[in-house]
Amino acid sequence: MSHYKANLRDIEFNLFEVLGIGALLDQGAYGDLDSETARDMLTEVVRLAEGPIAESFVEGDRTPIEFDAPNNTIIVPDLLRKTVAAVNDAGYSGLGLPEEMGGVAAPNALIWGIQEMIVAANNSASFFNMGPLMHKVIFDEGNDEQKRWAAHAWENRWGGTMVLTEPDAGSDVGMGRTKAVQQSDGTWHIDGVKRFISGGDVGDTADNIFHLVLARPEGAGPGTKGLSLFIVPRFLFDRETMTIGAKNGALVTGLEHKMGIKSSPTCEITFGGDIPAVGYLVGDVHNGIAQMFKVIENARMMVGTKATGALSTGYLNALEYAKQRVQGADLTQMTDKAAPRVTITHHPDVRRSLATQKAYAEGLRALYMYCSSYQNDDVAAANWGVDADLAARVNDLLLPLVKGCGSDRAYESLTESLQTLGGSGYLQDYPIEQYIRDCKIDSLYEGTTAIQAQDFFFRKIIRDKGVALAHVAGLIQKFVDGGPDQLKAERALLGTALTDVQGIAATLTGYLMAAQTNPEELYKVGLGSVRFLYAVGDLVISWRLLESAAIAQAALDGNAAEKDKHFYTGKIAVASWFAKNKLPLITGVRSVVENLDNDIMKLDEAAF
Repeated sequence: MSHYKANLRDIEFNLFEVLGIGALLDQGAYGDLDSETARDMLTEVVRLAEGPIAESFVEGDRTPIEFDAPNNTIIVPDLLRKTVAAVNDAGYSGLGLPEEMGGVAAPNALIWGIQEMIVAANNSASFFNMGPLMHKVIFDEGNDEQKRWAAHAWENRWGGTMVLTEPDAGSDVGMGRTKAVQQSDGTWHIDGVKRFISGGDVGDTADNIFHLVLARPEGAGPGTKGLSLFIVPRFLFDRETMTIGAKNGALVTGLEHKMGIKSSPTCEITFGGDIPAVGYLVGDVHNGIAQMFKVIENARMMVGTKATGALSTGYLNALEYAKQRVQGADLTQMTDKAAPRVTITHHPDVRRSLATQKAYAEGLRALYMYCSSYQNDDVAAANWGVDADLAARVNDLLLPLVKGCGSDRAYESLTESLQTLGGSGYLQDYPIEQYIRDCKIDSLYEGTTAIQAQDFFFRKIIRDKGVALAHVAGLIQKFVDGGPDQLKAERALLGTALTDVQGIAATLTGYLMAAQTNPEELYKVGLGSVRFLYAVGDLVISWRLLESAAIAQAALDGNAAEKDKHFYTGKIAVASWFAKNKLPLITGVRSVVENLDNDIMKLDEAAF
C-alpha cells in the first residue's frame, strides 16, 4: 500500500470552484487543454504519484544513492531509476514550457497542483527531474543558438541544475569566488568549487546535464552584481549536431550525507583543474543574478508547494490512524472504568491536533494556489481584476509566504501528525518520521526563513511602497465587510487580525525610519521580521480558508451532491476553527513587536 495519499478533491476544489480555472480552459485560452482534459490529467497524476513515484520512497531513504568517486558520478538504485523514468515518461514537466520548445501551455495553478502530488510522493526523486526548469531559463534568457540547445535538451531529457553555493558563500551569494575566464573562441573557462548542489549529478538517468553556474568574470566587480550566469555541460557537445563528446571539467567530487531526502543527489562540484570546465555565457550578457532569480523564484514556489503536499499526506495518514486506533474512554466518562473504549478521534486534544493539521494543509494549499493565480495574466485578471504589472508585484509579495510560512508551518504541523500516532509515529513502520526528516530542509535551502522574512519586508513591501500589500489587504477588507452572515464572527476576527498586521507593518516601518539617525534600530526589524512573516501568513491563510468556506456554504445551500456534503462541511468547520484559534494570537505578536528592545543585541556573545 502506498505511503502517499493525495487530496485530489481539495486540489480540484481550489482549481475549479475557487479560481474558476475550468471556465478559462473551456474558453480555449490554453489551446486544446480544456477542463475535462485537466481533470483527467489530475486523476492520472494521482495514480502516478501513489504508484510508481511513491514506490521508491522508502528504499531511497534506507538504501540511498552512492558516490562513485573514481568516475565522479553517483550510482542510482534500480527502483529509484524506475521512478525517475516514470516521471519523465509521463511528460508533465512539459506543462508551461514554451511551445517552441515542445511544451504545452497551461495555467500555473494547474501546474502547481500537479507538482504538489509528484514532489510530495517522493521528494528525493524530484531532484532527478530538474532539467526542464533549467532548459526553460536557457530558452527564455539565451541567444538563438542557446534556445536551440534548450529545446534539444528538453526533448532528449537532459538534466539541469542551479549552481550557486560555495563553501564560503551560502546565503551570502555575493561572496562567491568561482571565476570565469573568457577564451579566444568566445567560450569561458570556469574555475572554482561549488557545494550543496541539488541534482548535481543524476547518474545514468540522463545523457547530459546543463549546469547553470554563477561565476565572476575576470575584472568584474564585487557582490552579486559582478556575477554572470554560464551554461556548463557535464559533457561537451557539438554545437551544431548536439552530439555528445568528451567529459567536461565539471566533476562531481563529493556527495553529502543528509538527515533526509537521502537519495537527492546533493553534490560538491569542482570546476576546472586538470580538465578545463568550458562554459557559455547565457544570452551573451552579464546579468547573472537576475537570470538566476528566474530559477530561484520557481524553486521557492516549489519548496512551499512540496511542503504543503508533505503535510497533506502526513495529515491524511494521521487521520486514517486516528480513526482506527481505539484507546481510552470518552473524556466525559473518564471516571467510569466500565465505559466503552473509543477511537482517539473522540479525544479533545487529538481533535485539536487534527484540526491544526487540516487547517494548515488545506490553508497552505489555498495560499500557493492563490499565489499561482497571479502568475498568468488572464487568470489574475479574471479573478482579481488586476493588470500584468500589479499581478507580478502581488506574486512577488506572496512568494516569501508560500516558501517561508509553507516550509515552517508544514514542518511544525507534521510533528502534530507524528504525535497523533503516539509511539508508533516514531517508528519507520509509518512514513511520518521520514516526512519530517525530508521536510526540515525546506526552511533552509532556497533562502532560510529569516532571509524570506527580510526579503518580504524590505523588498516586497518597502521597496514596492506597499502597493501589493495594499491590494491584498483591500481584498481581505472586502471579505470582512461583505462576507456571508454565517461567518460573521469569523469575519470580525479576520478584521481584527488585518488591523493587527497593519499595525505590525507600521511599527517595523517606524523602526526602519528611526534607523536613519540610529542604525541600531534596524536590529528591531530583524528581531520582528520572521514574526511578521508568520502573522501575515496566518492572516492570508485564514482569509483563503474563509473564502473557501463561503463557497462551501453556498454549495450546501444549493444543490451539493450527497458525496460532497462532508467535504464542504469540513471546509466551513476548519476555516472557523483556524479563525478562532489562530487569528487572536496575532494580537499578541503585535504587542511583542511594538515593545521590542535591543537588549538581546547588546548581550556579549560569551553570555549565550
